Amino acid sequence: MAIFGKNCDYFLGYALGGGGAKGFAHLGALKVLDKCGLKPDVIAGTSAGAMAGVFYADGFHPDEIAELFRKRELKEFVELTLPKSGFLKSTGLHSFLKKNLRARRFEDLQIPFYAVATDWNRASTVTFSNGDDLVDAVVASCSVPILFYPQYIQGIPYVDGGLLKNLPVSVIRKKCKYVIGINVSLIMPPADRYTIRTMLERTFNLMSNSNTLIDKSYCDILIETKGIEKYSMFNLHNLETIMEAGQLYAAIRMSEKESWQIVRKCHRHYELTEKIRRNIQRLKQGMVLTSPKEMPEV
Repeated sequence: MAIFGKNCDYFLGYALGGGGAKGFAHLGALKVLDKCGLKPDVIAGTSAGAMAGVFYADGFHPDEIAELFRKRELKEFVELTLPKSGFLKSTGLHSFLKKNLRARRFEDLQIPFYAVATDWNRASTVTFSNGDDLVDAVVASCSVPILFYPQYIQGIPYVDGGLLKNLPVSVIRKKCKYVIGINVSLIMPPADRYTIRTMLERTFNLMSNSNTLIDKSYCDILIETKGIEKYSMFNLHNLETIMEAGQLYAAIRMSEKESWQIVRKCHRHYELTEKIRRNIQRLKQGMVLTSPKEMPEV
């Protein structure tokens, strides 16, 4: 629509990056963006960002999303299995999403949403944004290869979107006037002990960080949560601390002059959009009230 700017479908978009349990920082950042009066027209999410993003797009407040995960263990979301294409099945995660999401299809969400996954066979980034595969798409976006079984959608195996696109700014960049990117996965320090889990986690962290460099440059506002690098991507016990860190660094970033200029432009856009909506509503009401008999003769 022209009102959003030349060749833009949306005015403001959010791009939420992957990071496992570090994704709780998204919830703190979203709370700050809410307090700034911002309302995204579209959301793209990878892995943990897809998890946070789909609930937010479904109308959940960040605190409500956090409540869904409080006092939960990783074992509630996965099923240990004999290693074949992965050590764990995402059966619990699938059930969790199906139980708690209000929407059943992408089109049922309150905000347009893109779930980013990796096509394992074609080695390419794929986005899901319509149809009945909402839950499967989010599970696919979160399926870290080797650790988790691939998620099959219409016969095609998909794995974690962070493999190739951990910060999905480019997914919506051309569609939006402004994009706010939230990166929660900075380079983590090496673990004290080498185990399969710590080696896999650091490998995936280094790899996903390298593919965010271009997407970071595409952001109009980039929020990066520091100080949470030490937390394991599979440990759900630090929800409050990670969420508070996300809130802190989002508040710092949004208080900067350049960020606040975009916030003001968004507010002006909302005012203009509301004014146009009211004018259209009055025109419709006028057309209904003016019957053919009331029309003046020519």
